[in-house]
Amino acid sequence: MTDGVVRDISPQNVAFWRSGASELLTQLQSRSGGLTESEAAARLRTVGPNRFIASGRHSLFHKLAHRLLNPLVLILIVAAAVSGLGGDMGSFVVILAVISLSLTLDIVQEHRAELAAEALRQSVAIQADVMRGGTCVTVPVATIVPGDVVMLRMGDLIPADGVVLDQKGLQLDESLLTGEAFPASKSTLPCTATSPSEAHNALFAGTSVVAGQGSMLVAETGNRTRFGAIASSVETDAAPTALEEGVRRLGLLIVRLTIFLTLFVLLAHLASGRPALPSFLFAVALAVGLTPELLPMIMTVTLAKGAQRMATRQVIVKRLSAIHDLGALDVLCVDKTGTLTEAKITLTEPIDCEGGQSERVLQLAAVNSRFQSGMRSPLDVAILQSAPTTGSDQWALNGEIPFDFSRRCLSVAATLDDRTFLLTKGAPEAIITKSIAVEIDGLARPLDEAWREKLDAIQQRYQDGGFRLLGVAIRELAPLIPPRLEDETDLTFVGFCVFADPVKPDAASAVAELAALGVKLKIISGDQPGVVQHVAAQVGIPADRVIVGTEIDGLADAALAERVRTVDLFARVDPSQKRRIIEALRRDKHIVGFLGDGVNDAPAIHAAHVGLSVQGATETARAAADIILLATSLNVLSAGVREGRRTLANILKYVRMGTSSNFGNMLSMALASVVLPFLPLLPLQILLNNLLYDLSEIGIPFDDVEPDDIARPRAWDMKSILHFTTVMGAISSLFDVATFVILLKGFGADEAVFRTGWFLESIVTQILVIFIIRSSRPPWRAIRPPPALVLTSIGALFGALSLVFGPFRAWFGFVPVPWQATAAIVCLTVGYLVTAQAVKRWAIRGKPSI
Repeated sequence: MTDGVVRDISPQNVAFWRSGASELLTQLQSRSGGLTESEAAARLRTVGPNRFIASGRHSLFHKLAHRLLNPLVLILIVAAAVSGLGGDMGSFVVILAVISLSLTLDIVQEHRAELAAEALRQSVAIQADVMRGGTCVTVPVATIVPGDVVMLRMGDLIPADGVVLDQKGLQLDESLLTGEAFPASKSTLPCTATSPSEAHNALFAGTSVVAGQGSMLVAETGNRTRFGAIASSVETDAAPTALEEGVRRLGLLIVRLTIFLTLFVLLAHLASGRPALPSFLFAVALAVGLTPELLPMIMTVTLAKGAQRMATRQVIVKRLSAIHDLGALDVLCVDKTGTLTEAKITLTEPIDCEGGQSERVLQLAAVNSRFQSGMRSPLDVAILQSAPTTGSDQWALNGEIPFDFSRRCLSVAATLDDRTFLLTKGAPEAIITKSIAVEIDGLARPLDEAWREKLDAIQQRYQDGGFRLLGVAIRELAPLIPPRLEDETDLTFVGFCVFADPVKPDAASAVAELAALGVKLKIISGDQPGVVQHVAAQVGIPADRVIVGTEIDGLADAALAERVRTVDLFARVDPSQKRRIIEALRRDKHIVGFLGDGVNDAPAIHAAHVGLSVQGATETARAAADIILLATSLNVLSAGVREGRRTLANILKYVRMGTSSNFGNMLSMALASVVLPFLPLLPLQILLNNLLYDLSEIGIPFDDVEPDDIARPRAWDMKSILHFTTVMGAISSLFDVATFVILLKGFGADEAVFRTGWFLESIVTQILVIFIIRSSRPPWRAIRPPPALVLTSIGALFGALSLVFGPFRAWFGFVPVPWQATAAIVCLTVGYLVTAQAVKRWAIRGKPSI
């Protein structure tokens, strides 16, 4: 304990959670009012931020070392060294300059993108209520330190490892660590357990509060927590996203082509008796020319730019690769409250078991809402706003049975005039199931089949009108004895609270807009089936079929996958059932999103391809989400879907351009080098060609896209990429062969003229074709390219022409080209661009998506 802080809660430290509250505070050099700001700041400098895995950002040295260890870069460095030792100082200097410029550009752009992405993530960072100097303040979770006292409410994440100081009905979902589905109750009593998992006063980072409230004393933060240790151990084993898997497959393809072509060229040259060093340098340059070196930078910058544009549309991206999944989204599952409805819940009327107005129902519900210790729901707020100001203060709290999603109800024990009653409210069907009587004119009557039918009819009438209902029941208990779960039986049903939550005026248009984008909406709600159907019908979602949670429990996974294909409404579902629905849709090959805001939504948010939440959601839901909406509107989400598709379209532009152009050029060069008695291009010229072409594409992240690119869901499509690369690469090679023939047969070009002429044709066609294949439409009908793309492309073209025709061309092995040959190259370039325009649409659309 070198810094005054207990380092861990572990079996070796069992005395820690066996201690009382005052002893724990002393051990951690803290107090019930928490640390002061200065104490917290000092500890933060000592123990570091409360993050569970290392930040995705690395030091400049790490980034440089990572790139220098790239096999192709290592080969280039070796090639530069061999050139220098062999006396070819021109190649030595230029190769090092190419490497330096490429690495610098990559690192600088990636760093800028990381900063932008980190700023967006910080804007929706998870926060916690912490006692500092006797005052409760809200701070980012990352700033929590050992010794902090954290206040906990329903829906909060446990931000660190620690122990319970105070609690009222505190229950936690610890399934993330234990796999146990049922909530774990916590207490402040000193524990006699021999391991943290058994300690009823131990709290662990990554778990969440599902009921009650309390406070905790933080003992460990960051990677020293149990969750942090697990996260660190599996960080490198995380499953790749769809985008990362697509890039990996592309990389493997390029590696295979590179190995084949370079070995083919090198062996062919050596077999024909050509000098080893030039052949080696040429093969290395060929390998580099095949590789789209800037793909990681282009991807990072494009995703970061997409995230910034989405932020202006009130969509904050926490995980950049989620932008791909958002663009590929074809099924979106939502809860209706706050998404399709206003979430401005009002109590329209309290009614008794006969359907008449009842102040008693309102009074009992108000006592329950006033005394319950968990996070107050909008229903509780509506009840308390409508309840009379007098009467409820005559009751005294005697205990509570907190809400959970399996029981779907909450009970408080309260005393009035020396009599103790259990007051229960919750889902009407859950309350009626626990009841044996109904209250009529102040008297209890048996709850027989006739009364059940009458209560069902009342529920159906209100649900058909889109109203939500809560059931209210009562039971007398023995005086001054805290309630137990077993007491929540033999209730007397008193009546219903009826609530209205109107549909948003723009909900129907938002649903229609998402449908036009190819995104199908499904409602997954804990509300009554009738209410869900009413809302669905109002916003244009098919409402003829609905599945309830009890039906889902009776379905095997295969049967559920079959049902979710044709059903769009799911009612009375619990968290595990929500997750099963999402998993069933995923098994059916859909790209699924889930939008939720409650602690009960976290499992489904985790299970979806792209988890979404809102700014005002519980910390549990926000922590689970990949994307945060700053406004609870589907219109905001549709804008995010468009931006996701635009971002992916720009990434695919670079991939298509880079792979097709590089493949065509390098294939032509490999074959020509075998046929010709000399190298078609010097290694230095290949490197210059590759660098200039990469520079011309730097503006792609800023490009706009055509309406066709965002009209339907988009995903990484390897078959389409291969088809485009093969078609456009073959056309490029055909015009390369035409250039060879014209230069050699038509003008009798020597080695230097041939290399200069082909370099000119190659780089000009590569750069100008960007403006052809950036869009599926003809250039004169396409969306205008942005200034950034025009500047980088024309700038790279000007640089290439300066190298060929400028005063320093001899440094790079270039010589004057006869004007007749130059004119022929211009004609070939025009012919290539016309041909590319003619076949590009087939090249882009020719293969079906996978």
